[in-house]
Amino acid sequence: MDLVCVGDVMLDVHVASGALARGGDVHGHVAIRPGGTSANAAVWAAWAGASSAVIAAVGDDLAGTLCVEAVAGRGVEVGGVVRRASPTGVMVVMSEDGDRSMVADRGANAHLEAADVQGIEAAAVLVSGYLFLQEPGHDVAVAAIGSVHTPLLAVEAASWPLLEAFGVERFFDETRSCDVVLANEREARVLTGADGDAARALGERYRFAAVKRAANGATLIAEGRLVAADGEAVEEVEATGAGDAFDGVLLSSLARGREPEEAIARACHAGALVAASRATWPEETGA
Repeated sequence: MDLVCVGDVMLDVHVASGALARGGDVHGHVAIRPGGTSANAAVWAAWAGASSAVIAAVGDDLAGTLCVEAVAGRGVEVGGVVRRASPTGVMVVMSEDGDRSMVADRGANAHLEAADVQGIEAAAVLVSGYLFLQEPGHDVAVAAIGSVHTPLLAVEAASWPLLEAFGVERFFDETRSCDVVLANEREARVLTGADGDAARALGERYRFAAVKRAANGATLIAEGRLVAADGEAVEEVEATGAGDAFDGVLLSSLARGREPEEAIARACHAGALVAASRATWPEETGA
């Protein structure tokens, strides 16, 4: 297996409108689709030609069934997705006049258990920051990190408010066995206190450190070497999930032996495809 993604499968509800009429209603665009950071990354890895799997928990409900079937339909192994009595998780993404906010109900994702993540083997493993940085779930992420068999163990920073609440030194201490850290610019700033040199600062702690810079591309420290990729010129429609696509393609590319320059370029291309579309997942055909 090229890439195993540990963490979350859930429903995404995307709502886009102009200014809301507080207490009233307005017209807008509403889309409901399967998602979750782990599912997204695994789907994009499969699109890029890699073998991928996801380990997560969904509810014993219609939403869970639909999500699992959709992920499997994109060529991702779903044998590690377990069912729980809690409802399937839901993420609501609200875009109002170009400003994006999110509300998450973790649902069954919060009930993944340590026994579900023991002894994972793959060329690369990605542990979701949403699992690692929150309770319940943190102990499960720690169990995965401690028992995994992989040459490329990655953790993604997920959310700057969660990072601040969790604590930077604790994050570094508990991920010291990881090979890769993945963060956007604001998350990297929280972790390092730096702006332009954040990737280098993280690269002193991890073999690979990627800082995603949205339309400006990304920077990767690959075993001490700086590798950068420019962003593609696209008209942004909906950027939610672009970072997950980047993560899945970058890690699976590195796992399959691609050079860092090619891996980061492919990852930035995947992120740009998401940002330029209302769809979080790729077209059926791969890269």
